[in-house]
Amino acid sequence: MHDPAGRDAIVVRQAFTPSVNLQAATEVICSRTPTQIQVFKQHYYSRFGTHLEHDVESHTSGDHKKLLLAYVTMPRYEGMEVDRATVEMDAKALFKAGEKRLGTDEKTFIRIFSERSRAHMAAVSAAYYNMYGNSLKKAVKKETSGFFELGLLTIVRCAENPTKYFAKVLHKAMRGLGTDDTTLIRVIVTRTEIDMQYIKAEYLKKYRKTLNDAVHSETSGHYRAFLLALLGPNH
Repeated sequence: MHDPAGRDAIVVRQAFTPSVNLQAATEVICSRTPTQIQVFKQHYYSRFGTHLEHDVESHTSGDHKKLLLAYVTMPRYEGMEVDRATVEMDAKALFKAGEKRLGTDEKTFIRIFSERSRAHMAAVSAAYYNMYGNSLKKAVKKETSGFFELGLLTIVRCAENPTKYFAKVLHKAMRGLGTDDTTLIRVIVTRTEIDMQYIKAEYLKKYRKTLNDAVHSETSGHYRAFLLALLGPNH
């Protein structure tokens, strides 16, 4: 029933207390635009009397913590223009910080992923592939792990195509034995007013099944009826 920013604040706060769900916190923070983050930070403080940064500091650790803190504090450009020279420079820097060397220079990954705009990161991802014949996402998977890896992948996937990213998250939540209901609810409720029709189209394209059918087969009763009502018509 809350507006999107208020909802994000609640989801992240719940993800930090009492049983910590760092996947949810990472997904929400790393998939939002700088403007969305600024607004939900204000909601967070007015609702819970504590700064988002303080809770990130308390509940996360290592490179994951550094990435999230940088991501929620750095102002990023939100336009579509990119500077080709900087894009190539960043692609080279990431290659040098990861695949080219023994071990990983995490600082470079954190700096580039938290400071650059979405359009810029999408261009870096394409340039990386053109220059080194390997995808930036594969490099991230190879060079990093855990929630730090999840944060970096979320940033790059949302830079390339946020609706494809959320289709993937939903598919993963319903794959295999049992359903990850927390994720299913979170994504459907938070994206319904934003880009759900596009997510449904991506889901159908990628998994050859409508999202409505997938949700229908994984849920039941009033819960199923409610989620399907949020998803809208099955086409």
